[in-house]
Amino acid sequence: MVSLTPYTPALRGKAVPSNFGFVGTNQRGHCSFREEFLKFFKKGLTQFRVSRQNVLLTNYVRTPIDLCIGSFFMTNPCSSRASPLIGLIVFGGVATGLAALASASSLSEQNIASSASLQPSAGRHQSRADLQGLIELPNVKEVTPHIETVLPAPPTRSSFMATWVSVSDAKGYLLDVSMSNSFKSYLDDYHDLDIGDTNGRAVTGLNPGTTYFYRVRPYTAIGLGSYSDVMTATTEAPTGLIIHATFDSSITGNPNAAAIEAMINRAIGIYESLFSDPFTAQIYFRYATTWPDGNPLPQGLISASNWVYYGLPWSTFISALRADARTANDNIAHASALSTNINPASANGRAIGLDTPTAMFADGTVGPGGPYDGIVTLKSTVAWQFTRPISAGNFDAQRLTEHEINEVLGFGSFLTLGGTDLRPQDLFSWSSPGVRNLTSNGSRYFSINGGSTNIVSFNQDSAGDFGDWLSEACPQTHPYVQNAFNCTGQSSDISTTSPEGINLDIIGYDLAITPTATPTPMPTATPAPTLEACYANFTTAEGCNALGSLTTGVGNTALGWRSLFLDTTGSFNTGVGAGALALNTGSSNTAVGAAALLLNTTGSNNTALGTDALVFNDSGSSNTATGYFALMNNTTGGSNTGIGGEALTANTSGNSNTAIGNMALMNSQTTSDNVCVGSEAGSGITTADNNIIIGHHPGVHTVFGQESDRCYIDNIYNRPVSVATAMTVIVDSDGRLGTVTVDGSHPSGSSPKGIRPQAIPEAAKQAMLNLEAQNLEATISQQQNRIEMLTAQIRQQFAQIQKLNVRLEMNKPAAKNIVNKSKAVP
Repeated sequence: MVSLTPYTPALRGKAVPSNFGFVGTNQRGHCSFREEFLKFFKKGLTQFRVSRQNVLLTNYVRTPIDLCIGSFFMTNPCSSRASPLIGLIVFGGVATGLAALASASSLSEQNIASSASLQPSAGRHQSRADLQGLIELPNVKEVTPHIETVLPAPPTRSSFMATWVSVSDAKGYLLDVSMSNSFKSYLDDYHDLDIGDTNGRAVTGLNPGTTYFYRVRPYTAIGLGSYSDVMTATTEAPTGLIIHATFDSSITGNPNAAAIEAMINRAIGIYESLFSDPFTAQIYFRYATTWPDGNPLPQGLISASNWVYYGLPWSTFISALRADARTANDNIAHASALSTNINPASANGRAIGLDTPTAMFADGTVGPGGPYDGIVTLKSTVAWQFTRPISAGNFDAQRLTEHEINEVLGFGSFLTLGGTDLRPQDLFSWSSPGVRNLTSNGSRYFSINGGSTNIVSFNQDSAGDFGDWLSEACPQTHPYVQNAFNCTGQSSDISTTSPEGINLDIIGYDLAITPTATPTPMPTATPAPTLEACYANFTTAEGCNALGSLTTGVGNTALGWRSLFLDTTGSFNTGVGAGALALNTGSSNTAVGAAALLLNTTGSNNTALGTDALVFNDSGSSNTATGYFALMNNTTGGSNTGIGGEALTANTSGNSNTAIGNMALMNSQTTSDNVCVGSEAGSGITTADNNIIIGHHPGVHTVFGQESDRCYIDNIYNRPVSVATAMTVIVDSDGRLGTVTVDGSHPSGSSPKGIRPQAIPEAAKQAMLNLEAQNLEATISQQQNRIEMLTAQIRQQFAQIQKLNVRLEMNKPAAKNIVNKSKAVP
């Protein structure tokens, strides 16, 4: 079911024709269009892109499809303002609906124009050096700049500056950027991105208020080095203007790329801190000697910009500008129509809620589908300095970058653009109190109170831009950002009180003004304050749009961005973490962790603790998940308990499972009544039910495969039992523990379910005899082994004795015969 809310930026709160356009919110909570409209949109946008080379710059030939172009606006999640959803949607009958809308409007000065009747045109601006410095500028080849150290640049809402310490002998670096510190995935185009030999790179196209992780890997002549430590950066919160920078290869391929990108990011950071308009301006940045179309930049020019503008009826723009008044600078009275139309820049139109989309391509041409509001070019033959303080002889690159950003955002006069239709800035051009001057003759100055106060004088020198400020000779006493002629060695920035900040404010941009501090009054005796009651229905909400849609639900607590955002009737829910229980309408759920129970709609009595725990649960009830990814894919299963990382992570509809331990029952999808305790316990179960696994066993038998109704207990070893009550217990090779029944074994090799052997005296005696026999057999075996060992030793000794005997016999002396001779008797 899609909830449709009509919206047009020019008629906030007014009725619109049913065929004009809607913002859709589906039950998943994302602002989206129906599939058929998305397909139609993509097809139409492709047709526009293919045909854009046939589009003339200022005389676009309208085709039948042009007559049915609408633009959708979607509401910013944290603001009542609307921001343009970039893209063109094809509708039928828009022209008729718009006509009816205009006639039905109660605003007399309101003349609503659709994007079908508005055609983009291209304008250009150029900044010059002071006349005294023209002859010092080279004109043929680029200046080889000193490689500057990258100064810190705070993150913007869509970018941050990645920097690191250089490594000796490095030829260059490969950059990785991820939303995960484990780098399991990478941002598009930011994996092994070769950025050359530099120590910084601007990372653009990011989401506001988001933390990113990055690392670099140097490479040398002999190969790749090790990764650096992981570094982090968090973009600014989405509470105002976003300027999305795209860098041309003339910047990313320059030896000073890191310093140039950091300088541009610092400039963008100033604008995003000053203005609260909830939309995105798209700007393409270059560092070159030519215009985007390839033609050379003229002598004397130091920077330039190309930008998109639209010709709007006077009453349309003025009514929108009056309705957009936010600050004291906006409280001015506009005279009757000074021209038929007025030509605001595309970004300026969107700042006040008009349908003026981006339309410029990187070559400076314009047409439907062009992704940029404008292009900023710094001339690369100029002696620039990208860091501060600025040395004598160098131009401040940040000052001129801000100058050209102002042009893209809407600065400028019709006196430079040509024609008779005014630019928004021309509404504040005066020659004296109450007297306007819209010519290039005499003096003109910028005033927001009918000429009574001269804020700054306009340039009247035809060598410069008529929308810039009058410039003093160098060195300038007031080196404003928007001076028509620029000096070396001087710097300046836009601010809330500078002429540039005031100008942007009164042409439609909203200054984010900090309230002025007031003195603290002396304390006086006051009655004890009455405690403020809590929200309706005992509900607590903290965070942007937390519990934003609650109607009759009772006793809910939501802490975190959009947690329990779409809860309408559910009660007693607790959501802590971004997106936790964002779509919930069920009751008695508790979700702690980013995206925990994110998609739950009607499920009740669920508890999810951990990132992405029960994230896909839709209507399952009474589940408990503790640990990241625990029960992540469960949709309708009930009464499951998953404790541990990825416990029961694959379960979708199984019931009454209990998994305790990392990856316990991780592959079970539809099985039920399993209890698994231990790391990866039951991790192999996919079809079996009613098993008890204690230990690290996967729950799958190596012989019988998937089995139901089993109890597995592994790692049982050397645990004594009482002989008096002992039973014969068998542990098989798979670590299963069980007994053998009197009736015999189960055909599968296991005891049948429900049959439990009884402990009888005969069995106990037999068990004792068996144990004694086993002990005797073990003793006999040991004695036999001892006898055999002694016998072997005796045999060895006997053999040695025999060898000694033989040697003794060989060494015995030969026998001598002794003859006794008789002696003669005298």
